[in-house]
Amino acid sequence: MATTNDLKNGMVLNIEGQLWSIVEFQHVKPGKGPAFVRTKMKNVESGKVVDKTFNAGTKVETATVDKRTMQYLYNDGTSYVFMDTTTFDQTEVSPEVMGDVVGFLLENQEAVVATNEGRVLFVELPASVELLVEHTDPGLQGDRSSGGTKPATLETGKEIQVPLFIVSGEKIKVDTRDASYLGRVKA
Repeated sequence: MATTNDLKNGMVLNIEGQLWSIVEFQHVKPGKGPAFVRTKMKNVESGKVVDKTFNAGTKVETATVDKRTMQYLYNDGTSYVFMDTTTFDQTEVSPEVMGDVVGFLLENQEAVVATNEGRVLFVELPASVELLVEHTDPGLQGDRSSGGTKPATLETGKEIQVPLFIVSGEKIKVDTRDASYLGRVKA
């Protein structure tokens, strides 16, 4: 148990049997009336984001979330298999839990796997990854006032928008949070 004064970004709370991760919070002390804490929370399983207000000093139940760095091994057709790099234990993660992370995941890549009481909650990749452009059409110069973009298929099968000067076979850096192009990777 903790109080609302102990809240931090990323902390996971157990509210009415559901796990909620704190995205942001703000302590508010109005000129008149008692202090309160305004939070924005994301449901760990569904991804739903809600705003919730707590009275200052209210007790909240925290959930124990174990985050471990694991290595992605392979997809067996029904689930994604990760291995703990210290104990060599293997964990299977369902495609529903993986979500959009799959588009940036390569074999032997490291990721953070978060569990609560043996149940996998989510998989977190680094903020950016380096991937090879499998296919993209040649960029054509035309009449436009700013740099244009074109679709490119990455080695994982994910399609993103890249600048016109990117060619097939080039290695690029991609933001895993919003699937945006960050730049070329120097060889």
